[in-house]
Amino acid sequence: MRMSVVDVGSNTVRLVVADVEDGVPLPVHTAKWKLRLSERVGPRGEIPEESVRHLVRSVSAAADTARQWGAAGPLAFATAVVRGAPNRLDVLRSVRAETGVRLCTLPGVVEGELTFLGARRWMGWRAGPLALFDIGGGSFEVAFGRGRLPDFVASLPLGAGRLTREFFNGQDPPPEQTVKALRREVRHQLRDVAARIRWEGPRTTVVTSRTFQQLARLCGAAPGRQGPFVERQLARAQLRAGLDRLAALATTERALLPGVSAPRAAQSLAGAVVGHTVMKLTGIKTVTVCPWGIREGVLLRYVEDGGSWWTEMTRSSDDAEPARAVALRIAPVPKPTTVGGESGESGESG
Repeated sequence: MRMSVVDVGSNTVRLVVADVEDGVPLPVHTAKWKLRLSERVGPRGEIPEESVRHLVRSVSAAADTARQWGAAGPLAFATAVVRGAPNRLDVLRSVRAETGVRLCTLPGVVEGELTFLGARRWMGWRAGPLALFDIGGGSFEVAFGRGRLPDFVASLPLGAGRLTREFFNGQDPPPEQTVKALRREVRHQLRDVAARIRWEGPRTTVVTSRTFQQLARLCGAAPGRQGPFVERQLARAQLRAGLDRLAALATTERALLPGVSAPRAAQSLAGAVVGHTVMKLTGIKTVTVCPWGIREGVLLRYVEDGGSWWTEMTRSSDDAEPARAVALRIAPVPKPTTVGGESGESGESG
């Protein structure tokens, strides 16, 4: 069975056409169209009419390309920039009316769930208890689980593009105090999530998204042209050095560094701050860069759970109010077991 998925992100529209055999999505064609929605949103996050027209053209081109490759109508979704726009419903209706593609928005926690599923399938069961970090343009997803789907997911407003706009505001490069202020905000937002990850103690931690891929390349990982089966890792110490390097450069200079593309150069510093901070707070020294993410997760979930799952997703996307992330609930630390009426622990916290 040949399927396609369209991902409308903060910077690009991405298409994946894949043959799904025995539950494994094998890509046969990929394409992308520059969009840069995050750079063009209005002061309240609304998407201007010109950008909507650009989005419509890009989705139409993606759907045409999918048909040329023999795939049915794409499973199309948009992430944080569209999800949080006050005119979200108008955008979705315009795309549907002019392209016939039923574009939907996914709640942040669902994005995390699907990304985790893609990562789990790629890493396999030998990875054991798995933690996932995913930096998008508008949001940052964290997930942890021992099985096919995560035990918990948190979606936080820590996307690299969002933070760049909110904190740097055209300062290029931003002063040291501004970078420190950003780090403080990221630490505050991540406090509870980091506590949960430390408590769970994952055996393996993976990162996805273009931001993490480019940061890994900056820190010495193999380039993408070597293919997805080359193991790529990112060490916290290397990322700290990369962060300092990015902070000292203007955007045009960052774009000359290994792995840093010109469209993402401006937000690379904020992405590095989020990535390093979450690794430091969780005590994780090394992460594995996973080539599978949300697009593969969508295909896997559709194949494994059936088309009714996707139908429900698109239907809920039509609600007048965008779906909100579920607040993270920290699981209580279990009490020490008792043996013979006495505590099996010394009473000191781990």
